Amino acid sequence: MRNKLILWLASGLGLGYAPLVPGTFGTLLGVLVYFYLGRLEWWAVLPIIIIIILVAVWSSHQAELILFTRDPQMVTIDEVAGYLVTMFTFTTGWKWLLAGFILFRIFDIIKPWPASHFDQVSKSGFAVVMDDIFAGIYANLCLQILRLVLQR
Repeated sequence: MRNKLILWLASGLGLGYAPLVPGTFGTLLGVLVYFYLGRLEWWAVLPIIIIIILVAVWSSHQAELILFTRDPQMVTIDEVAGYLVTMFTFTTGWKWLLAGFILFRIFDIIKPWPASHFDQVSKSGFAVVMDDIFAGIYANLCLQILRLVLQR
């Protein structure tokens, strides 16, 4: 029962078991989570994101131990955490949510350094999550630039 609960959590409430593009489904869960979280002030959102990242690291590591494999494809809680980093400080308007979704997926797929480092050489739940955190940081920076351009 414990293992099933861990795998359910690590798989983004089961979305990681989607037969195609499980990472995209995990990111969609992140969109839903941020749709509600993003209505709070940034100082209230930050500790929640940190807690989700810590839960993602723990559950990803546990999933690797349970499944005897490095970075199992069904683990998508890391996409949720990465998307939340992408959207940090942004409103929940559909244009921002969509732009964040697209940018996060692009950076999650291409994995610019140091995301590629964590994806290739590290073995742990920490590494599973950190490549998505860096994808989220890059996507957030792009959104910040876009916001600046649009304000002019």
